[in-house]
Amino acid sequence: MIKREMYMKRIRPFIGTDLIKVMTGIRRCGKSVMLELIKQELIESGIKPEQFISINFEDMNYAHLQTAQALHEAITKLAAGIEGKVYLFFDEIQEVEGWEKCINSFRVSLDCDIYITGSNAKLLSGELATYLGGRYVEFIIYPFSFAEFLELYGTITPDESIPKCFQKYLISGGMPYLANIRYADAPTKQYLHDLFNSVQLKDIVKRNKIRDVDLLERIIAYVMANVGNTFSATSVTKFLKSERRTVASETIMNYLKYCCDAYLFYQVKREDLQGKQILASNEKYYIADHGIREAVFGGNIRQINLTLENIVYLELIRRGYKVTIGKYGEKEIDFVCHKQEDKLYVQVTYLLASEETIQREFGVYNSIEDNYPKYVVSLDELDMSQNGIKHFNIRDFLLAQEWK
Repeated sequence: MIKREMYMKRIRPFIGTDLIKVMTGIRRCGKSVMLELIKQELIESGIKPEQFISINFEDMNYAHLQTAQALHEAITKLAAGIEGKVYLFFDEIQEVEGWEKCINSFRVSLDCDIYITGSNAKLLSGELATYLGGRYVEFIIYPFSFAEFLELYGTITPDESIPKCFQKYLISGGMPYLANIRYADAPTKQYLHDLFNSVQLKDIVKRNKIRDVDLLERIIAYVMANVGNTFSATSVTKFLKSERRTVASETIMNYLKYCCDAYLFYQVKREDLQGKQILASNEKYYIADHGIREAVFGGNIRQINLTLENIVYLELIRRGYKVTIGKYGEKEIDFVCHKQEDKLYVQVTYLLASEETIQREFGVYNSIEDNYPKYVVSLDELDMSQNGIKHFNIRDFLLAQEWK
């Protein structure tokens, strides 16, 4: 179990407060481990384990508690027998019908500290916002970064070089459980394929009551094939038409939203850097874990440009940046990143193999006249920084504590 200090640093200030701590993210990305890390920290601070009440709602032993009323009665009874503050840990809370009312009631009636996890972005929309408005903090948990992967993979193959480890990361991705099967190729592929099926069935089909599963599968296959490419619902409609399926653009948009709600994909809007406005069409989508893409669709190495872009995008949002794609006239900047007062630009490419590529990747910044940091990231070993634009080898970029 690695410490995941990046998240702990964000969660720590809220431990012990009456705000509800909510951890969301794709299924199996390590949310349950975060709960264990928080428990560990509480024990080290002097809290007795007897003060913890933990329930994982995917465990059939707790099937009888999957309504707000049943859960409320059971927890109230258990809490009555605990001396001092009660620490409540609820894993995959979305399985409980009407859970918002129940959690809010605990917050009001018990001396407690509440931590919940869920696999859907809509967990914090609608009713919850009404019941818990301003009384919760959300932390999105992502699969392992390259730095976290390295920490764990290094315990399995301590003599492996960083470039070799990165090759493994390109194929396997960052799902935490893979360490348990020692990143062996066939079991890794099978695990990620089964995980994908589980996300598709439980978090997309079942949750949104989708009847046309074949259509959903075709849309997901299209997005996976086009990760990091700009496209619109109309492009998907045309693709489906070629496969003899006539579908309204609205249906496609809904299905894409369901996939994003389940954290399978992330939608990235385009920003007109001249007009300073978000453009309404032609977004890009990135997948939550490039290892899943390799297991289900393949082609991570064949389409290495897109894979590297996906990895960098995840790293940027993992570090708390809000990311858009920058459009400046006919040119496009891969990532425009904002975090409070900070702003930076990032271009990602496989190799700066020719003068033409160098001109294209560095030249995209020629029209941007502000003084915010501008980066070009590639797999080249030599530093090709020029004209104040910093060049990074992608491994160094991913492992840097901060970008300078």
